[in-house]
Amino acid sequence: MLLADEYFCIAREDWNGRPLLHPRALGLGLAGALLGELVLFGRIVIDDGEVYVVRRDPPADPLAHETLTQLLTQPQHREVRTWLAYLAETATDAVGQRLARAGVWRRVERRRLGRVRVSWLPADVNAVAWRPIRLAGRLISLEPIDVPDVVLAGLVSVTGLIGAVLWQPEHREVGVARLSAEVARLDQSLLHLLAFVEAAVGDAVLAPR
Repeated sequence: MLLADEYFCIAREDWNGRPLLHPRALGLGLAGALLGELVLFGRIVIDDGEVYVVRRDPPADPLAHETLTQLLTQPQHREVRTWLAYLAETATDAVGQRLARAGVWRRVERRRLGRVRVSWLPADVNAVAWRPIRLAGRLISLEPIDVPDVVLAGLVSVTGLIGAVLWQPEHREVGVARLSAEVARLDQSLLHLLAFVEAAVGDAVLAPR
């Protein structure tokens, strides 16, 4: 799974799809993951609070391609905060649709009093339930952990989801210490991205509902 797909699975209950975060925080986490995918694909860098496209050729994934196109067609907007807020508006549905196409989640619409309510239900419960278990195993293992998993764990941490991964008390201290050490080794683009996601989520939590 790609970065945002992994985050989507971890941020929801594996049996009923209930989000574990407030919708604004969840959207910001997914927006950060979408930008993170472009950093990992070598299409953008983040420096001094701004996003710069360094390669214009489209990634193979359609959603990553769409995200890159949005950056290219609005070059007047470079601030990371602006892009996090913008992408957060549609990130849940966009990533959910990508996972629906992969057969992992399904989109459910319910109409009530003339309004449509959208929810997401796991289509493959085992695939969803495995995501936090897999990441926890990486964090408490002595084996090397690759950069995408470090970024995923970083996003989980800065958005307040670490308890959904390191839920066993005996693993929490070891896993958090490993995460801190690995995050410190990330390149500046990814470090800055995590910092901006953390700040944006903090602002969202403090903002009036």
